[in-house]
Amino acid sequence: MPALIVSLLALLLVLWLLGQPWLSARRRERLREQAFPAAWHKILRRRVPLLRRLPADLQIELKRQIQVFVAEKAFIGCDGLSVSDEMRVTIAAQACLLTLNRPGQHYPALREILVYPGSFVVEREHTDGIGVAHHARQVLAGESWDHGQVVLSWHDTLEGAAVPDDGQNVVIHEFAHQLDQETGAANGAPMLEKRAQYTRWSQVLGAEFRRLKGTIALQQASLFSDYGATDPAEFFAVISEVFFEQPERMADEHPELYQQLALFYRLDPLNWTP
Repeated sequence: MPALIVSLLALLLVLWLLGQPWLSARRRERLREQAFPAAWHKILRRRVPLLRRLPADLQIELKRQIQVFVAEKAFIGCDGLSVSDEMRVTIAAQACLLTLNRPGQHYPALREILVYPGSFVVEREHTDGIGVAHHARQVLAGESWDHGQVVLSWHDTLEGAAVPDDGQNVVIHEFAHQLDQETGAANGAPMLEKRAQYTRWSQVLGAEFRRLKGTIALQQASLFSDYGATDPAEFFAVISEVFFEQPERMADEHPELYQQLALFYRLDPLNWTP
């Protein structure tokens, strides 16, 4: 009898596991079909002016993704911050911009968004080339962790969203890292649609990364922040900010790079209303 009970329990567990993807898809579809709250419309108009450029069909899809994102991800206030719908919707709108034309991709590894009132301090330990350990404190506006968390400064989130054409957006930056981390540690090579795309991706982004480092060495101006020269992962996050906020300049000055990001995000912001 005990063996029969164990077998039945095992069978129920298997059936439950097999049914989870279907249940998740049904739950998401119900969320997508719900009317978008009027109060959330007002938040988007006030806080995320970039979205006004989107064609009507993409605006509709974005709102559907926002509803799924807000329902599935936990938002946690830090340093005494009380998380509001304004925070959830403002952050979700910018995060979902990156997955707008990537059906079914809702940052599967992401569990929590930690929100601080302003910049936050992190402790860092690193060992130098001769084996000496160093301790450092860094003040950050955002950070993406590969164990299911994104950390954001609400102040910097608002500043990044308020000016939609300066190429600086902390939410886009950190959620680009999340996409990069879907293949493991962030390395500037996120999950592409086809394996054959990686060769061209590596060629174009590698050349542009080296170009940025050379530009900085010569103390010349660049469309991209100097922070993008830190490593390939930061370069991918920095160019993602520019792709969404300054597509015209990027397509003009870095056409091959723009093409690679347009293929990855399956979007062409050049066609959006200025």
